[in-house]
Amino acid sequence: MAHSTRKHQLAQLGQPGMMKLLLGFDWVDISSWPAFVKLLNRPTDPASLGMLRIFYGLLMFMDILQERGLSLADVKWGNLDECRFPLFSFLKPLALEWMFMIYLSLWISSLFIMLGLWYRGSCLVYCVCYWYLFLLDKTSWNNHSYLYGLLAILLLVTDAHRFWSLDGCRNKAIQNSHVPLWNYTLLRAQVFLVYFIAGLKKTDLEWLGGHSVTSLSSHWAFTPFRLILSESQTDYYIVHLGGFLLDLTIGFFLFFDVSRSMALFFCTSFHLMNSLIFHIGMFPWVMIFTQAIFFHADWPWKALAHLPSWMKMFLPENDLPKPSAHCIYTKEEIKPDEPLPAAPSHSKKKKGRPIASETKAVGDSKVTQDSAVVMKDKVLCKHKMAAVCTVIYLLCQCFLPYSHFITKGYNNWTNGLYGYSWDMMVHSWSTQHVKITFINKDIDEEGYLDPNAWASSSRWQAHADMVKQYAHCIGRRLHKYNITNPAIYIDVWRSMNGRFQQRMFDPRVDILTAEWSPFHEVTWKMPLLTDLTDWRTKMNEIENEVFSSMNHTEAVFVADFPGLHLENYIETDLGNVSLHVLHGEVTVEQEDIGNMTLQPNEYIQNWKRS
Repeated sequence: MAHSTRKHQLAQLGQPGMMKLLLGFDWVDISSWPAFVKLLNRPTDPASLGMLRIFYGLLMFMDILQERGLSLADVKWGNLDECRFPLFSFLKPLALEWMFMIYLSLWISSLFIMLGLWYRGSCLVYCVCYWYLFLLDKTSWNNHSYLYGLLAILLLVTDAHRFWSLDGCRNKAIQNSHVPLWNYTLLRAQVFLVYFIAGLKKTDLEWLGGHSVTSLSSHWAFTPFRLILSESQTDYYIVHLGGFLLDLTIGFFLFFDVSRSMALFFCTSFHLMNSLIFHIGMFPWVMIFTQAIFFHADWPWKALAHLPSWMKMFLPENDLPKPSAHCIYTKEEIKPDEPLPAAPSHSKKKKGRPIASETKAVGDSKVTQDSAVVMKDKVLCKHKMAAVCTVIYLLCQCFLPYSHFITKGYNNWTNGLYGYSWDMMVHSWSTQHVKITFINKDIDEEGYLDPNAWASSSRWQAHADMVKQYAHCIGRRLHKYNITNPAIYIDVWRSMNGRFQQRMFDPRVDILTAEWSPFHEVTWKMPLLTDLTDWRTKMNEIENEVFSSMNHTEAVFVADFPGLHLENYIETDLGNVSLHVLHGEVTVEQEDIGNMTLQPNEYIQNWKRS
């Protein structure tokens, strides 16, 4: 994804073609591998990249206190009996004081990234600490946390410290020097893929049918839309269809000059609304500021030129970019046929970019000739490796969201762990019932456990891999109670996108002895009852009817598999409890009454405690 400025276009011989005007490069630039390598290593102004570094470091500095959990680190990591859910079993949390050191290192390194101080080392420390915490706890995974980690890696390998950084003050050779175009290509493509793949994921009929997010329109942020639309229409047309179209197209609109202003308005409005509706930390602000990576690379200079003169001491030196050994220059750029004349020594500096003694159009910017770095047009091994790694990284990012046919063990009713697929909000969940039963096989004694006895998060309940991890953790904890040979059965009832509540896992299977592999289907997972999906409309009608006729009521819709049973204990202060059979045949067993078989449309009114 190359992106050229108008300056570069006008510097070329002849009238630029439509492809160059739209994309910033010609067909000849990608017609062969050597030409493509030269394109990706084309010199580019470092200003926009440097501003992204500053934005990212500042937002992560605040995020570490909030969503990363520094403020609650003692609660999260202080309980030694807490069960953990790492991606790899060899990952273990350190002692609490060392976990605080991890957070402190993360916090300080984010500040140094923002300042551009010891940049490479700071990025490396940040990446190691961030990914350690990320991989240590699958229950905290989400798409934007994964994105933060990817951006940290990309900043580590790019030259984002070549603009407005303390490293530049310490080393004048890198201060305001060119960066190769692949620095921008990686970041632009990454942000583009977040939106575009999220849009592709929303082609799911659950989203396009309006079942993924319900009642969101009741939030006050949608008040302007409710002036002309009903709540249900707002949920469907604005939330579902609007969200689908925005994700699918906004990356394209941000890329092209002609549509960027419109895209900025809609995209910024979208993320501002998200910041009001959801508790997702810095994510809306990260996405707002990353839009700037699609601008022309020299946009910060134009913005800084409008700041008052008293701020000059805090701003970067307003010089043109210097050559960099990381870039490949053309012969025309190295030896121009007609160099520009020198500016008079007595001429005043005007607000904006200065006029250098001799300048040349280079890549996405201009460059001074009085630099210690010699511009070269030779393609070196490092340039080829940069191009290869760029292509490999982007191919991986296109493949990973669709790699679930390999990691089958992480698939449940949906594909993979929530976090790296960009399927944001396509599936909504509700949990009705979780029961953990253990049997001491030595004495054949049965017992029950609080589902949250050794887990502070409930995310484990929806993923077979974490259910397996939790069962083994429970087995180890039961050893303290002299139960050394247990069997553990876990029964989870959940609903996805407004369907019936149903079992996720077979309650007859001992999870301790059940087989699980990252690369094989989970055999003890219960299938989603998709044949009952069409009942959602009827369920909504029944629910609305119940709510309109009685106050303080609740309707629960349950579906089960033949041969299984559900124990339900009803509180004595619930005076009017009824059971209605919508489909199939249900045998009801009540204490002191006996069995009763119900057919469709039959019901028990004023059901007693059972």
